[in-house]
Amino acid sequence: MTSTTGKAGIIAKIFKLASKVEPGEIKAVSISFIYLFSVMTSYAILRPVRDAMALASNTTDDLPWLFTATFVTSIIAIPTYWAIISRHAPSTFLPWVYAFFSFNLLAFYVSFTMYPASIAAAYSFFVWVSVFNLFVISVFWSFMASLFNKDQARRLFGFIAAGASAGALAGPAITGSFVVRLGVNNIILLSASLLIASLLCVLALIRIKQQHHIDNPDLDESDLANPVGGHFLSGFPLFFKSPYLLGIGLFILLYTSVSTFLYFFQAGIFIDAFQTTEIRTKVFSIVDFIVNTLAILTQLFGTARLATRYGLVITLALVPLLMVIGFFALGSAFLVVNAPILIIFLAVQIFRRAGNYAIARPAREMLFTIVDKESKYKVKNLIDIVVYRGGDLVSAWTFAGLKFMGVALAGIALVGASVAALWALVGALLGRSFEARQSTPSAREDKIVYKDPVAERR
Repeated sequence: MTSTTGKAGIIAKIFKLASKVEPGEIKAVSISFIYLFSVMTSYAILRPVRDAMALASNTTDDLPWLFTATFVTSIIAIPTYWAIISRHAPSTFLPWVYAFFSFNLLAFYVSFTMYPASIAAAYSFFVWVSVFNLFVISVFWSFMASLFNKDQARRLFGFIAAGASAGALAGPAITGSFVVRLGVNNIILLSASLLIASLLCVLALIRIKQQHHIDNPDLDESDLANPVGGHFLSGFPLFFKSPYLLGIGLFILLYTSVSTFLYFFQAGIFIDAFQTTEIRTKVFSIVDFIVNTLAILTQLFGTARLATRYGLVITLALVPLLMVIGFFALGSAFLVVNAPILIIFLAVQIFRRAGNYAIARPAREMLFTIVDKESKYKVKNLIDIVVYRGGDLVSAWTFAGLKFMGVALAGIALVGASVAALWALVGALLGRSFEARQSTPSAREDKIVYKDPVAERR
């Protein structure tokens, strides 16, 4: 017994060193980390397969239509999902979300086995994965916002988010190591098995929440035990009537604009700098490794401290402000002969991606801990999927339009800096609104997630 207690104490100290996880939260946080790791690894395994499927017809001419199909599919999927969650409690429908996507992967496995050369199946897979990745991550964070209160979110969401970065590292490594040996179809089955692992994590967390409610009947369990309510389109009026939720939507829209601008810069810079697909792929893999390593280290040791010490005003505005500087640096480089454009761009891109994964993403998920349940499960999906994909489309055409009008790259970088500045302003205002709501908490916001009573006594 003493040995077990001693080991538990060591584990608690490790968690405390790495983040701000309290002893009574270790079990729930650990399962949440594994849950997100499984979801992200499942997607990261499929991402290179999806990108290969996009080129099934050996041309890029169909890509705009694939992006359009992805956006349309998102618009159709969201009200369908809302109709289900309006009538069923999260504790009922959350496991089925991951079961449903697992069955989808099994269907694709059968399809690709029977019709390996089908372009229609390949394109359908591209669209499905593009919707799937945003959907399952959005549902995950909705669940987290129901499990943890706003104060816990500041301390824990950064640590939990490290599961995504770890999955982003593991997924490509798994695909690269086994796809030739196992084949694409079996890789799809491996991804499906990870979704099953995610489902098991959901069930475990629901049991933890239910046990917590039994031990502490005065605490609120309604976020998981009762249906979300509303009708199948009620997320739209909720979104448009709330300045706070509109602000989150605008924050996402501006983020996607900055990301898309840099993506288009990247295409031109990489075409000029690297002549072969193999070299470009190698550089991308190196960048991915650096990004995810920086993100994990920041998530484990920095995000919680930043959010708890400086609040969400600074936390949400930090990455956008860095991007303002980055765009100005890029714009200046475009004007100078023989400037190290590639090095400057890679630095900007690495800091943007790592900063988003480690700081901006966990911080924006904290914003949903103070909204009602219907907003957590409906408006959040609307923002994370429809607004996100819509922002991709609008930003892509905006960039193309600026180039068509003859605007130089330095001028487009200045537009990007302006967008990033607006992004920073919106982030700061959202952080201020979040902090103001904390001073007048509602009963719903005071709920406390599961605390292991044995761990609490140690």
